[in-house]
Amino acid sequence: MEKVSCNLLIGVTGSVAALKLPLLIQSLLDFNKEERYNVKIKIVTTENAKHFYDTAVLPEGILLDDNTEWNSWKNRGDPVMHIELVKWADIMVIAPLDANTLAKMAQGFCDNLLTCVTRAWDFSKPLLFCPAMNTKMWHHPVTARHIATLKEWGHTEIPPIKKLLICGDTGIGAMAEVDTIAQTIRELIDEVCKKGN
Repeated sequence: MEKVSCNLLIGVTGSVAALKLPLLIQSLLDFNKEERYNVKIKIVTTENAKHFYDTAVLPEGILLDDNTEWNSWKNRGDPVMHIELVKWADIMVIAPLDANTLAKMAQGFCDNLLTCVTRAWDFSKPLLFCPAMNTKMWHHPVTARHIATLKEWGHTEIPPIKKLLICGDTGIGAMAEVDTIAQTIRELIDEVCKKGN
């Protein structure tokens, strides 16, 4: 049986839900234990996201940040990291997508590696986003507008869920469960990457 090969770009932003990043990455790497998958993963992190997870527990060589962008380019002709990542990726998933980066994306800001990737994104490829924020932030009127903008562009939301949040509030705004995100990604890999194999 021919393997389904897929290049998967994971974005992670400064929500407390970023603490689930190692669990998500392990779930995705577990796909490769099945004979039919060959999934390659790269992670693009914001600096604030690093506050919530231990970079040392991630597989070596897959974590990229703003320093990666600047260190990879010295002179004309050198690779531009955010453009190279857009070309490399078959699918992008941002989990979690915090309120700040959501607002940046919806308004076209590109002031770090992750938002430069999303601003340069190839709209023929899927981009999934998993919002995560406090309930009060989720219910702010601008959030619905920003979510709607991303959906109008063809991006796909994996909606947040209701639960007891880290801050002690109970309500909608928590990132979708890792199993839900991983299953959605698996279905997308089967749909998108199988065609290319």
